[in-house]
Amino acid sequence: MKFTISREKFLQPLQLVSGAVERRHTLPILSNVLIKVSEGALWLTGTDLEVELIASVQLEGDFAEGEITVPAKKLFDICRGLSDGASIDFSVDGNKALIRAGRGRYTLSTLSASDYPNLEDWEGEVEFEVSCSDLKRLIDSSHFSMAQQDVRYYLNGMSLETEDHLVRTVATDGHRLALCRLEYNNSTLPARQVIIPRKGVLEISRLIGEEDRLLKIQIGANHLRLFSNEFIFTSKLVDGRFPDYRRVLPKDGDKTVLASKAVLKEAFSRAAILSNEKFRGVRLNLSSGELKITANNPEQEEAEEIVDVDYQGDSLEIGFNVAYLIDVLNALVTDRVKITLSDSNSSALIEDAEDDAALYVIMPMRL
Repeated sequence: MKFTISREKFLQPLQLVSGAVERRHTLPILSNVLIKVSEGALWLTGTDLEVELIASVQLEGDFAEGEITVPAKKLFDICRGLSDGASIDFSVDGNKALIRAGRGRYTLSTLSASDYPNLEDWEGEVEFEVSCSDLKRLIDSSHFSMAQQDVRYYLNGMSLETEDHLVRTVATDGHRLALCRLEYNNSTLPARQVIIPRKGVLEISRLIGEEDRLLKIQIGANHLRLFSNEFIFTSKLVDGRFPDYRRVLPKDGDKTVLASKAVLKEAFSRAAILSNEKFRGVRLNLSSGELKITANNPEQEEAEEIVDVDYQGDSLEIGFNVAYLIDVLNALVTDRVKITLSDSNSSALIEDAEDDAALYVIMPMRL
């Protein structure tokens, strides 16, 4: 097996698949990348048994077909360290991989490609196309509410739902909930709900940009797969039942606050400096036309911010985790934010004032 390729053409797919490679794994081969030359193309595969990423690039010049696995991080670091425009000659000699570039020569250990684990073949049960920008918004509007290492393993991921003319993402850690929906008018979608694991969600967000390029999404019984011109990404799905989030969406809020997103975010960020580092609580005092934000900590330090808001109604005092509030404000896309409240013991509903595609629920804190 051998091929010749420019540094830039090799580095891009190598960087893509390296994100799926597990560096701290009990199976040594999982820290390797699978390199395959077939039908005039170079195929690179990385996996950690939970996600799998395949990227390809067309080869020009001499090549010989074959496949081998080499340490992913070492190969990437070597290629990244080469000068721009360098030409890379890759070949296999016995159980070693040889890399030549200019006057440099590198020898890497290899493991047999036949031992490399591939996610099993499966049939897609639901298939649809969506633009990169739409999928990016669906994920980035909700993924920050996923739980981390929760014993309720089904919360350590994001729910992806299809239903008629809707695609919906939902994430919750039990204290907050984020929901984003996309109107899908290309066709009628079957009703399906799956849970993408945390690593899969973050990897998809890393892979796709804001462009309008179409992606094909396939959902199977236990896997989800994304097809683009640059890569094929596969993730196992979480085997579990996502909670019925509709039950926690506040429906009886009678106090509506409209405010500038930027002004609120700056005020919360400043108040957060003097909040309790462990509990991150801030107190909100709402009165006609005004919102007072206060925070304090065990050192008896205190912050107070007063923000003008569009609100007419009864006074209300309620506490929240300020980090959750800032996360939501970072995710909203318009300049005006709408907050709906009912009382000091009920969750807040936060959404864009002009766009109801995404909504957020945050449970109150006792301060």
